[in-house]
Amino acid sequence: MRLLMLGGTEFVGRAVTEAALARGWEVTVFHRGHRPAPEGVRTVHGDRTAEGGLAGLAEGEWDLVVDTWSSAPRVVRASARLLAGRAGRYVYVSSGSVYRYPGAAGSDEDYPVVDGDPDAEATAYAEDKRGGELAALAEFGAERTLLARAGLILGPYENIGRLPWWLDRMARGGPVLAPGPRDSHIQYIDVRDLAEWVLDAGAGGLHGPYNLVSPMGRFTMGEFLEACAAVAGPEASLRWTAPEVVLDAGVEPWMELPVWLAPGELHDTMHQTSSEKAILAGLRARPVEETVRDTWEWLRSIGGTPPQRPDRPVLGLAPDKEAKVLGL
Repeated sequence: MRLLMLGGTEFVGRAVTEAALARGWEVTVFHRGHRPAPEGVRTVHGDRTAEGGLAGLAEGEWDLVVDTWSSAPRVVRASARLLAGRAGRYVYVSSGSVYRYPGAAGSDEDYPVVDGDPDAEATAYAEDKRGGELAALAEFGAERTLLARAGLILGPYENIGRLPWWLDRMARGGPVLAPGPRDSHIQYIDVRDLAEWVLDAGAGGLHGPYNLVSPMGRFTMGEFLEACAAVAGPEASLRWTAPEVVLDAGVEPWMELPVWLAPGELHDTMHQTSSEKAILAGLRARPVEETVRDTWEWLRSIGGTPPQRPDRPVLGLAPDKEAKVLGL
């Protein structure tokens, strides 16, 4: 198989690239050159946002294109238009954020989506991702376009700061604010499980939208944080705290305590989505302990400081604020 990876040097793109190389695929990585691509790929440099930035892709043929773009939809459309006659299928890594808010517990791919414009400049994340979907569909058509609507993505190479923050916090030791309920269900997808499914589905000719996230009810906040403490924080002590106490203290869910959401509408929207369609099509969810352990090993291998996307806010709870909530 010949894969064209648009991106391929960070997080999701890197995971897809490495998975394809492990299969013996012929991989071309198109990127701006800010970070080195994995060894074994053919590298083409270009800036998709610049005039003439796609010139490096003017020639060549591929069986599969994977695109993770999350800004102006017009960029997806320009790329897809250029490649439509020379590539077999287009996989757009989208997001569960394209569904209208609020969601409904157990909702699937038929749930209503936000409006999007395939020719738009960047507006907001959900609308941009939906516009990207429409852009890919407009150029490749419904039968050749796969929409991988990913949920929360965790794992090695993460450049958002969710799992790395929790691991670093555990490594500091001491009492750790653990937001309850302990048995609250969470959903995410290990980036490597996402990558393997995308390649399998793309090569297998699947098309249309698929929710890529762990099965509902598979993982809990307790299992997640206890796994983090087990690998990174032998001196850490989890202090489970009722969600009302956390919220009353002014702690911001998701941003200051990554992954966590208090019970209610937003929790059901983010952590209660059906991925049954993708599971039936081969999606797997590795154990939380494996995701956490491998991310910790990767984090230590790069000196403990994870990369940070410049277009995303820095996440995490300040130590003094945590201590105040815990009454220390």
